[in-house]
Amino acid sequence: MNSYKTARWERRVWALAVVLVCALAATGCNKLKARDRLNKGVAAYKNGLYDLAVEDFKEARDLDPSLINARLYLATAYAQQYVPNATAEDNIRKGNEAITVYKDVLDHDPTNLNAMDGIGFILFNMAGTPYSPEKFEESKSYHMQHIKLKPEDAEPYYWVAVIDWTLAFRANGEMRKAYNQANINKQIKDMDPLPARLRAEYAAKYSAMIDEGIQNVQEAIKLRPDYEEAMGYLNLLYRRKADVVESAEERDALQKQADELLDKIKEIRQKKTGVAQTS
Repeated sequence: MNSYKTARWERRVWALAVVLVCALAATGCNKLKARDRLNKGVAAYKNGLYDLAVEDFKEARDLDPSLINARLYLATAYAQQYVPNATAEDNIRKGNEAITVYKDVLDHDPTNLNAMDGIGFILFNMAGTPYSPEKFEESKSYHMQHIKLKPEDAEPYYWVAVIDWTLAFRANGEMRKAYNQANINKQIKDMDPLPARLRAEYAAKYSAMIDEGIQNVQEAIKLRPDYEEAMGYLNLLYRRKADVVESAEERDALQKQADELLDKIKEIRQKKTGVAQTS
């Protein structure tokens, strides 16, 4: 290689090195700026300035796409502004934006439990008004993903049970209402057993779901023996199970188990507070 070609080659290598150094410097600078924006966003969030926090988190994310916390905080800021069960268009938009960003977090980090729980929580609240069994089921799927990744956590089992009870309870009420409208002279009250035909229909559709709820909430209590909220839903699920069984003896036994759980909840609360609980 003659001296002219050597010099030209060296200049190209040097130019490429300069470009590379500048690129690395710019990347490092952007990372520093991203963390600064993230910190400012956190400060705004803590002061209740959610719109300002959103803009800071967006900028942090754009400056450093690898900064997962920027995406997670952005989703949390949207979620904080979402009002459960409110149907105003702007409120629904914020809920959907939170879900979208939480899903973006999962695209970058499929094991992020905070994102899974965030989606599950927002979908659960969206599913109530207007009532949407599909959204409840989608919410449940995220809690079940949490269970697969970290089965020692009690909360996702609890939420699966809550969703199963919610769906089974709503259906039970709707079936009773339809029956009463069709049988004006033969009404059934909320605590009455279902007529045989109605019981069979209810069991066919919801028995497996009720059993799933019972199994999950029992697991939550196993992991956290003083989990009184979980015991409350086990009580409610036993009462739904009572509408599935055929014999009066089985129904009475389930009702008794439900009542015993109420007594246990009172005992737990008394131990926690040191104050006797009244009915």
